[in-house]
Amino acid sequence: MTQATLNQFSQLLQGENPPIMTYRVAMPQLEAHLFEVVLLVRGYSLPLLDLKMPVWTPGSYLVREYAKHLQDFEAKSGDKPLIWRKIAKNHWQVETSSLNNQAIEISYRVFANELSVRTNHLDATHGYFNGAAIFLRIPGLEKQPIEIAIALPQNNWQVTTPLPEVTGQINTFVAADFDTLVDSPFEIGTQQVYEFEALGKAHQLAIWGGKSNIAPEKVIADTQKIIEVEAKIFGGLPYDRYLFLLHLSAQGNGGLEHKYACSLNYPRFGFRSPDKYNRFMQLVAHEFFHLWNVKRIRPKALEVFDYDGENYTPSLWFSEGTTSYYDLTIPMRAGIYDAKTFLQNLGKEITRYELTPGRWVQPVSESSLDAWIKLYRPEANSNNAQISYYLKGEMVSLLLDLLIRAKHDNQKSLDDVMLKMWQQFGIEEIGFTPQQLQEVITSVAGTDLTDFFAKYIDGLEELPFNQYLEPFGLQLLGEDKDPVPHLGIKVNSEQGREVVKFVETGTPAHKAGIDPGDELLAIDGIRVTASAMSEVLQDYQEGDKIEVTVFHQEQLRQYQVTLAAPRPSSYQVKSVKNPTEQQQQNFAGYVGAELQKLPD
Repeated sequence: MTQATLNQFSQLLQGENPPIMTYRVAMPQLEAHLFEVVLLVRGYSLPLLDLKMPVWTPGSYLVREYAKHLQDFEAKSGDKPLIWRKIAKNHWQVETSSLNNQAIEISYRVFANELSVRTNHLDATHGYFNGAAIFLRIPGLEKQPIEIAIALPQNNWQVTTPLPEVTGQINTFVAADFDTLVDSPFEIGTQQVYEFEALGKAHQLAIWGGKSNIAPEKVIADTQKIIEVEAKIFGGLPYDRYLFLLHLSAQGNGGLEHKYACSLNYPRFGFRSPDKYNRFMQLVAHEFFHLWNVKRIRPKALEVFDYDGENYTPSLWFSEGTTSYYDLTIPMRAGIYDAKTFLQNLGKEITRYELTPGRWVQPVSESSLDAWIKLYRPEANSNNAQISYYLKGEMVSLLLDLLIRAKHDNQKSLDDVMLKMWQQFGIEEIGFTPQQLQEVITSVAGTDLTDFFAKYIDGLEELPFNQYLEPFGLQLLGEDKDPVPHLGIKVNSEQGREVVKFVETGTPAHKAGIDPGDELLAIDGIRVTASAMSEVLQDYQEGDKIEVTVFHQEQLRQYQVTLAAPRPSSYQVKSVKNPTEQQQQNFAGYVGAELQKLPD
């Protein structure tokens, strides 16, 4: 936007009657999956009106091209059609020079048939949308308040959103600015809404999805515990009202954070099994923790959102990875699961990390920058070439927490880092730089962390888990109950075919030339399936040569493969033998349990 245009907008906003923007969202044909949207702009006096749709939404770092779902764009003033043109993939421009401040009406429809926390979904049971995926913005007027009126398709439907309702108007809400509008999801339908309090603040749990085995009272009680534990870290709750919006689906599993709400998607029958229930409460803990870490404690690159393209930062390892570490510890601290379960879950996370060869290729700071092209776009070689900033960030945060606790006898921890980041950057929403983040962590640790950051955040050195676990009487052990020589492939059964999905770099299979997409037929002339492959390989030893037969691009091929030594298939965090008194004290201060009383 040119300086002349900025000056025009400044004059427009400083006038006696700045522009007023109102959205109307209707759903007249539920089965067509189309939201009908009308934007009414009053008091606009410039010769051109630019309108843009965001290409991404904060919290989900991928250009999703929301404009691809927009259709039937029209512009008029009263009954008079206005001339308009589309000048980029997400940019429309309307000629408004002859209107003399008459109201402008922009209408369009948005196709909505993708049920996720970051997209829109409309069918006969409900309507759900995210602001970035449905609303156009007027560049230069992002700070102006916006009203949103919802036209219900059925009388028994209701609207649930974190936005406040306009006094005296039914189903009409107001967003302070465009950022707030983007940050406020809408659920429209017959969702069940439960009201509850935590620390004197109002909360809602809204549930859509039909039949399930969820017990709302139990979820609410455990959510209250999570709220209390997390609020204690930061010294209170930075809101008056908060919404937990839960979609129950067939196989969904995800969440998206907002300042005053979070959207959750979880399997409808995933609440009876203790392990699945614990994972759900970890999801709640994760998204709720984000209301501080990333929604308010933001990297500098995300201080002001650019909705037209990528917003690069090397610090997502902290924004997302540290949050992932806390979603492991918070349910334990809240009493939702015990120390044994925490260590089991920690072992599972470390297993995922240790079985990802991409950790030797991509530093976690680079993974943060590459979120826009890699994390959300996995392909056959992803595990060889990249590491998730969620996963390694979680591991690095574990080491930092243990480092700080060991040095300060549990009188300081990563909690102190979070509180200091909140006080220094979060309260005023001032973006932090990577250097400022390192300085805060260093100040809490009370030791020089230059080498730590160089090795484990900007570098590729292996994380020394046992070095940091040992002061707490813990050790990391690799395990494999049925060790087999290592081949280096992962195979899935797909419609009667055994398909190679992944070939690990540097393994026997990779050196032999086996590719992802090959159809595995036999080992040493004997037909083999994905489920039986491990059993077949138990008959061999390290150094044995086998013949692997595959279809490669429909051509029959035989590969001679020399098997490598067995590798651990999982890792567990266990107590050291004969822990010292200091180790027991450290452990108790860390997890709130006695090391010697942990069940085997």
